[in-house]
Amino acid sequence: MLISAAYAQQAGQAAATDPVSGIMSFLPMIVIFAIFWLLMIRPQMKRAKEHKALLGAMQKGDEVVTQGGIAGRVTKVGEEYVHVEIAPETEIVVQKPAVQIILPKGTLKSL
Repeated sequence: MLISAAYAQQAGQAAATDPVSGIMSFLPMIVIFAIFWLLMIRPQMKRAKEHKALLGAMQKGDEVVTQGGIAGRVTKVGEEYVHVEIAPETEIVVQKPAVQIILPKGTLKSL
């Protein structure tokens, strides 16, 4: 019983005098965070930046597809909302971030 206590004290003293062991204990967490950053956070930030630029470049006459899958032509662009004509004489109002992609001109010929 006394011998195991002596080992515990010796290990604690060795860790206190060796500064490298403290850094080495945090190294796996640092590596996991770096991998997490490179594989998940950074690409998501890049996609968000591209989507923001896409919404900023949207103008009247663009053909768009919303996140719900509705395709139409933009008739009016506001600060927060976009008016989209989905059929002749049929217009809906969607939030700007709901626009997923801007299609090339002439993709929607039926409108």
